[in-house]
Amino acid sequence: MTESVAEPISESLIRQYDVSGPRYTSYPTADRFVEAFTSQDYILALEQRRSGAAALALPLSLYVHIPFCESLCYYCACNKIITKHHDRAAAYLRYLSREIDLHVKHLGQGQVVSQLHLGGGSPTFLSDDELRELMHMLGRNFSLMPGGEYSIEIDPRTIDENRLDTLAELGFNRLSFGVQDFDPAVQKAVHRIQPAEQVFALVAAARQKGFESVNADLIYGLPEQTPESFERTISQIIELRPDRIALYAYAHLPERFKPQRRISSVEIPTGAAKVSMLAQSMAAFLAAGYVYIGMDHFALPEDSLAVAKRQGRLHRNFQGYSTQPDCDLIGLGVSSIGRVGATYSQNAKTLEEYYDFLDQGQFPVVRGLALTRDDLVRRAVIMALMCQGRLSFESIELAYLIDFKQYFHKELEILQTQVEQGLVSLDDTGIQVTVKGWFFVRAVAMVFDCYLQTDRTRAKFSKIL
Repeated sequence: MTESVAEPISESLIRQYDVSGPRYTSYPTADRFVEAFTSQDYILALEQRRSGAAALALPLSLYVHIPFCESLCYYCACNKIITKHHDRAAAYLRYLSREIDLHVKHLGQGQVVSQLHLGGGSPTFLSDDELRELMHMLGRNFSLMPGGEYSIEIDPRTIDENRLDTLAELGFNRLSFGVQDFDPAVQKAVHRIQPAEQVFALVAAARQKGFESVNADLIYGLPEQTPESFERTISQIIELRPDRIALYAYAHLPERFKPQRRISSVEIPTGAAKVSMLAQSMAAFLAAGYVYIGMDHFALPEDSLAVAKRQGRLHRNFQGYSTQPDCDLIGLGVSSIGRVGATYSQNAKTLEEYYDFLDQGQFPVVRGLALTRDDLVRRAVIMALMCQGRLSFESIELAYLIDFKQYFHKELEILQTQVEQGLVSLDDTGIQVTVKGWFFVRAVAMVFDCYLQTDRTRAKFSKIL
């Protein structure tokens, strides 16, 4: 697959696929998790990993959720706790330690970790000493391998150059800056004021300090945004030249996310304006030399994510695209999601419930899923399409002992529409996502989602573009 678009993406095609759908950080998706999956099921999965020789040779990925933020961003749909009482972090770290101890009890000490991500909330809500305590806690119980990916989400309003020094000292090598939009009117409308100069200074300092990769998050479709104002933000981002860019569509779901009720629907750009913002952003990033990784991610050609895509080593987990091999993920902290073997699990979503489980010496798992054989087959198909953009029928047939064309005959019939649109090519050996189709890869993957095909209620998902 080439690194640029062979032909412009028409706005009519973008409009046709301006629909809701899963992001496929997992399959089945998290909305399919059930409360019948309990902490005992999770313990069984952990102990099966511990007893399996092959699994022991595979490194872990760790995700740690820090839920605290000092101020509320109105667009936010994350699990967070708004507070200026920083003393709450000390208690949270104590409970994280208990949760880690439970994992060591069932996994064993010193499991090798190749990937660590701190998300939130705002992980930089923690003080330098608290970050040191957390990293010491993880390093004491797990073995963080040299050359791994160790990333942290950054709220630019909570960071200065001295804090960057601390992050480098603690072993973080990747930073993700929450930018969203540089326009002052948009920032005021979403209650997140951060001057562009502040972000530029921090990114410059991060480069001087040797961080391997800097990511910038953007959101289009926010209140007060226009195609013209967002074009200015895109130009500034290209000038900033982060190694990676995440371009997310704002999903206005005030009935689900209370903070969004502070945003008036009349201030949100129209569907046509959003399509225009997406189209112009894609064109600008590609013209500036960025590689389209997939979905909403772009990277410079020399970034490891772009290299992994070229070499067919791209993977996907609950944090999105990754260069790390497909591995078990341990989710730590309130609301965190993990994957161990053929299971998914999620922790309690409130601090009170999370703390209560741990006070009883139990994992705070409140729901999850044990995958069926059909789930595993479809997961392999969807992840191949999402990550590699191609699928070999033979590889799936050998791995799962099926006749692909017979097993997926209905899906292959549905796929014919996307063949006619030039999004995929289909022959006797497999499926290939085209250059144009890579921009619509979620729609391609959705064809093989049996839950989605039987449940057409998609409003709970974000837009696929």
